[in-house]
Amino acid sequence: MKLRRREFLHLTASAGTALLAPQVARAQAYPSRPVRLVVGFTPGGAVDIIARLIGQALSERLGKPFVIENRPGAATNLATESVVRAPADGYTLLMANTAAAINATLYDKLSFNFVRDIAPVAGVMRGGYVAQVHPSFPAKTLPEFIAYAKANPGTINMGSAGSGASDHMAGELFKMMTGVNLVHVPYRGAAPALADLIGGQVQVMFGSLPPSIEYIRSGKLRGLAVTTSTRSDALPELPTVSDFVPGYEASGWYGVCAPSRTPVEIVDKLNQEINAALADPKLKARFAELGGAALPGSPADFAKLIADETEKWGKVVRAANIKPE
Repeated sequence: MKLRRREFLHLTASAGTALLAPQVARAQAYPSRPVRLVVGFTPGGAVDIIARLIGQALSERLGKPFVIENRPGAATNLATESVVRAPADGYTLLMANTAAAINATLYDKLSFNFVRDIAPVAGVMRGGYVAQVHPSFPAKTLPEFIAYAKANPGTINMGSAGSGASDHMAGELFKMMTGVNLVHVPYRGAAPALADLIGGQVQVMFGSLPPSIEYIRSGKLRGLAVTTSTRSDALPELPTVSDFVPGYEASGWYGVCAPSRTPVEIVDKLNQEINAALADPKLKARFAELGGAALPGSPADFAKLIADETEKWGKVVRAANIKPE
């Protein structure tokens, strides 16, 4: 018996709806229990703070706790690996940041491939660094700093949170694009590096904005320029590095990822809820206090950012021959 066209289309649509129904039901039921958001840093740092802000927002929106789990070690690789190996059910997520893109090239024996083994869910925040010097340093502007560094090669110490850390990479990119010779002095974390910059033991640092802002405002440090492509609302008086070094840009990004096989409907639901949270003026204002801005977009947008950043920092790691500590 032949089916008329209308009957055929009706049956086809019904079959498609039946296939889709379990996926829709799964997304609607998620989350039914607490969700872990793994952070590769100790409590209190920028990544941890941002994770707690977005975790709280998701808890309020979805009605289940998003519990922050701090798993520091191996430059965030321990945290990433724990999420890569977790069940792909949406109940174990990663608060990823720029370190993941750097580590893809910095470490040649990782047990995972970040781009392949992680499903990008949503960007959360993007913020920059600030080129800053001790107040006693002769240069008062970035052009003066570049001129001084070229006239005195190998005499300026550049502090960082460690070899391959994001602030180190911002400094190495600056060195590559300006041709200056700065001596890298790695520390075990940003806090001791910043302390020695304030104390005058190192002369320059491409520091993260949040811990640097108050020292610059109080005059304990002199800000020269921010590393983002546009000026920072937190330090609007400072120019950008790209004003004097065309094409320069270095920023830290933060976002939520899941194991690669996580169902797309769960990824999409999380993406929608994160984007809705990022539209909240209160959260935007909190990010501005941290020297950053909300980073909304689709999972595909976040995937492209990760791929682009992995390629960008991979070139810097190879060109500067940077090795992990």
